[in-house]
Amino acid sequence: MHDTGTVQSAPARQQIPHQAATTPDRHTRRFGLPVATALVMGNIIGGGIFLLPASVAPFGTVSLVAFGVLTAGAIALALVFGRLAERDPRTGGPYVYAREAFGDFAGFLSAWAYWITTWVSNAALAVAAVGYLDVLIPVNDHAWTACLAALVIQWLPALSNFAGSRYVGAVQLVSTVLKFAPLLLVAVGGLFFFDADNLGPFNASDDGTLGAVSASAAILLFSYLGVESAAVSAGEVRDPRRNVGRATVIGTTGAALVYLLGTLSVFGTVAHDELVGSTAPFSDAVDAMFGGSWGGWAVALAALVSMTGCLNGWTLLSAQTPYAAARDGLFPAAFARKRRGVPTVGVAVTVVLASLLTVYNYTAGSARVFEILVLVTTFTATVPYLLATAAQIFHLVRGEREKVNRARLVRDAVLASLAFGFSLWLVAGAGYAAVYQGVLFLFAGVPVYAWLAARRQRATA
Repeated sequence: MHDTGTVQSAPARQQIPHQAATTPDRHTRRFGLPVATALVMGNIIGGGIFLLPASVAPFGTVSLVAFGVLTAGAIALALVFGRLAERDPRTGGPYVYAREAFGDFAGFLSAWAYWITTWVSNAALAVAAVGYLDVLIPVNDHAWTACLAALVIQWLPALSNFAGSRYVGAVQLVSTVLKFAPLLLVAVGGLFFFDADNLGPFNASDDGTLGAVSASAAILLFSYLGVESAAVSAGEVRDPRRNVGRATVIGTTGAALVYLLGTLSVFGTVAHDELVGSTAPFSDAVDAMFGGSWGGWAVALAALVSMTGCLNGWTLLSAQTPYAAARDGLFPAAFARKRRGVPTVGVAVTVVLASLLTVYNYTAGSARVFEILVLVTTFTATVPYLLATAAQIFHLVRGEREKVNRARLVRDAVLASLAFGFSLWLVAGAGYAAVYQGVLFLFAGVPVYAWLAARRQRATA
């Protein structure tokens, strides 16, 4: 079949030499399995977990069933990324898989969509983190104070990225440990204070069981975004063919256990009627477990650490996909520059764009516009998932001996189908408005692709 997405044959594609990677220094360090796993877990679990139990409480404990279904889908997606990374362990993850299977245009759409997702999400994370910071230090009294706090929260992780991959890994590992200490306190400790009378009804909604599962799943769906983190940074991972898959599965499973146990513990320690109206469910759980009113301060601190660590990881990922695309001539060449193991131009461009969006949010009184942009990213994030899982299906159906493990063919086919269905469910959960506007954002990149493709063809003519 003719590949309309490939503008020139593979041998003629522009390749930008990877010079920085051949001159490592003390600031550069490839990630081992623990850091790669922390990257996955840290990027999946942001600040949203601290409100999650209250968000699904109106549906009752049936929401735990939705957790189970979603976890199965997320782990299937994680396993698919692991198999794809075994086949092609280069930096870029979903972008690399889409381009290798379907050509330049599909690869560009994957990279473009992922890039939009990262810098808009970084702005959203920083703004949300200010809400937690305000519990510790009043900053929300004035728009400029809050704006400055949001910018500082964005730039601190960016500075750790500029310092080199060695420091990115260290910050990610430390922040992941710090964030999980209080989460595990509630998730595991709460089981010792568990009271079944607090659970409330199995289905507290007006819908049937299936409808309640679907409705609660729509809220939970995006809690698993970030499963691709190790695959995107595969080029920075030691022994990526082995460690990317392991880190992805372990990180996703670990995040799922924290989500599930944390929600179950909060359900069992905070009365259902109180939980439905709670604005700080983990704080309420800590107060119920140990008494006093210090839970709000402790949880706010944990949430701030969680979101800062999440920003550290997402800042790295925001530069990795454009870096991989730039090396193939599908993004401006400047994005392919690396210093100390980090694509510094990509980090700088991303943090500047996120900062501009943050300033716009605080000065233009455009909260609604900001919310719309955040919703759009829930769609753009799934585009690389769909293309990557489609790439796996493509290889399985095509049956290339060197790319398909025939002993695991049936299992891989089932996993790829489940992962593709999970990705479609993510798209459906984004809602009509987000999909409509997300498509506009996606195809706004087509002129960029056309310009770069024309330049490549002119250079090789």
